[in-house]
Formats: sequence, structure tokens, C-alpha cells
Amino acid sequence: MSQQRYLTCGVDSTIPLELQLFLWECVDRMPALRDYLQVFQLKPVGILQSITHSSEEPAYKMEYVIPMDNPIAEKVYIIDDGDHSTMLLAEEY
Repeated sequence: MSQQRYLTCGVDSTIPLELQLFLWECVDRMPALRDYLQVFQLKPVGILQSITHSSEEPAYKMEYVIPMDNPIAEKVYIIDDGDHSTMLLAEEY
């Protein structure tokens, strides 16, 4: 994943900073061969935040459940164009 990272206004206003940092870390911990498009499905599970991280080529799927004060339901993409990566809400795509 490239070093320059950006996020949209939608992510900034919707996704808590601690969760943004966790999503970037999920991508950083992936195997070196990565799809340009990473997909994160966020769902509240009681007082926990469920995160399903997936990509298509190569196929990848990882699930996380973390404690969070106000879990949210959103779909988030991280797109890497080679020069920089951008985190955006699915509806902003």
C-alpha cells in the first residue's frame, strides 16, 4: 500500500478516528500481494464493532470484532491507485 493516505469528508465525519486507524492497520497487515480495492463492512453487534475486510484479487477475507463506544453500520472502501490510497464511504464511490 502506498505511503500517502487520504480520506473523504464522509469518512472524516462518519468513521471515528480510532476505527480509521484500525482499517489502515488491517490493510498494512495483509500479505504483500493486494487488490487495489479493499472493502470493509462495518456492523454493530451489541456494544461491539464487527468488521469484515475483503478483497477480490487475490481473494481475501478477515473478520474482526472489537470493542467500541458507538459501533456503526457502514461500508468503507480503501482504494490504492499506486501513488496514494484513499479511504471513502461506499456511497461516495
